[in-house]
Amino acid sequence: MGTLFLVRHATTAASQSGVNLGQKTDAPLVEAGRALAARTGAAIRAELEAIGAGEPRMLTSPARRCRETARLVARALDGGDLEPEAHDGLWEIDYGAWEGLSAEECHRRDPELRVRWEADPYATRTPGGESGSDVAARAFAALGPLEEWLAGDRGAAAVVVTHNHVVRLRIAAQLGIPMADYRRRVEATPGGYSMITFTPARATVRRLNVLPPDAPARSP
Repeated sequence: MGTLFLVRHATTAASQSGVNLGQKTDAPLVEAGRALAARTGAAIRAELEAIGAGEPRMLTSPARRCRETARLVARALDGGDLEPEAHDGLWEIDYGAWEGLSAEECHRRDPELRVRWEADPYATRTPGGESGSDVAARAFAALGPLEEWLAGDRGAAAVVVTHNHVVRLRIAAQLGIPMADYRRRVEATPGGYSMITFTPARATVRRLNVLPPDAPARSP
């Protein structure tokens, strides 16, 4: 039974302010995001120790926010020697003309399209960008070989650091949720991780959007 940890990158200025951050802006983590990524790594390390898994493989989106998160997670796992492999299929959705906008601004700019997109983001493309099905096609192609490897190796583990839409789409598919509902039915918080185990017969979602505990307060 191999184990996959599917991680959304930690906090950026865009996630703090609630605006779309897709492919056009390669933003870094904020300071709180870097601390969160380190805690996420520590939580995953504890999970790996509990299941007795060996050193995991790591994949990451090429986006700076994901690469920074992956490096901090790797440092928590093994001191930083683990080298994450970047894969273009793991990029966030291309928001097109909605890049950098809030939900309210998207509604004002494209009211009819935004309503259709919110009703079915899997089938509806953003203006000049992608639909959820576009993201799923490339992201699932990146994840599929890794999941096959996990299904064939009882002690194998992998950590994938990616984005909001990628995480929600993959979890929705594994749970059998209608893909039109992936934004409504699945949450992916910055720094959160989900845990999926694989056997040749099935995939099982065992953790969903787990957030690591806050760092303990220091004594005066």
